[in-house]
Amino acid sequence: MDKNVRIISLLPGATEIVCGLGLSDRLVGRSHECDYPSQVERLPVCSRPKYIEEGNSKKINRSVQEILRDALSIYKVDVERIKALNPTHILTQSQCEVCAVSTRELENALKEVIRQEDITVIDSNPESLDDIFAHIQQIADATDTHQAGMNLVQDMKRKFESVRNQTKDIQSKPMVAHIEWIEPLMVGGHWMPTLIEWAGGILKPAELDEDERWLSFDVIAEQNPDKIVIAPCGFSIRQSLDDLVYLEQQKGWMSIKAVESDEVYICNGSTYFNRPGPRLTDSLEILAEIYHPQMFPRRHDQSAWIRNSYAHHEKE
Repeated sequence: MDKNVRIISLLPGATEIVCGLGLSDRLVGRSHECDYPSQVERLPVCSRPKYIEEGNSKKINRSVQEILRDALSIYKVDVERIKALNPTHILTQSQCEVCAVSTRELENALKEVIRQEDITVIDSNPESLDDIFAHIQQIADATDTHQAGMNLVQDMKRKFESVRNQTKDIQSKPMVAHIEWIEPLMVGGHWMPTLIEWAGGILKPAELDEDERWLSFDVIAEQNPDKIVIAPCGFSIRQSLDDLVYLEQQKGWMSIKAVESDEVYICNGSTYFNRPGPRLTDSLEILAEIYHPQMFPRRHDQSAWIRNSYAHHEKE
């Protein structure tokens, strides 16, 4: 490992990858969302959102859309702080303008610094688990930790395979809906259909193109899933519970099979599912616990997921 490596990560998943490679002591800066492992929270924060962070999913979405409508960046990059930290590598992404600082935003803010200081910018844009594995190896190779990258990828694959081997021959699999934003409604994409299948579920609606993931509630109601998992990107369990009103006020919500049978689950979307990194193996285990509790005893604590019983009590 090159002892001169100095890494700034502006993407929570990339921060977890860096630590998984044994490079936590090489991190010198982070984004406002990078919070795992806990020791990274002591690092200087190099980016902040311009949109409203507090409030419900509807307010946050409106704030983001207003900024994007004016063709503005939704994140503020602290150029002076980044220059002072003197990084050799900056990790960011080009997948989603809302999830984290994008490569375009970073380059616009730091174009002179990057050119003059010969900083390596590593861009993340995974759409599948294989893309995530490749990104891990890309970071490893760029930081002279090739073998650590191979080991991390193999460890993730082993954990994935352990769950997959237990679910592949299950005869009775639940139809599931996986919600990644509540208002407006968006369902899971990218690597989520694969995780849902490996956990022993049948995704409804089936895998969609990215521009088809924003749905009307009627689509979910018509699919009538056996289980509903709600894991909004960046939301804690408490935030999601507060936002359930947007679903509960929909005509037909109480008649969905999953709601009638108290098979609605709220997950920590800020920590799991939406971060393309090592803890996607935990995300798969969480889904397996929810889909097949008779086979997968609960291993994850209350901070990972809860079963919502609001609808049940309402009917009583």
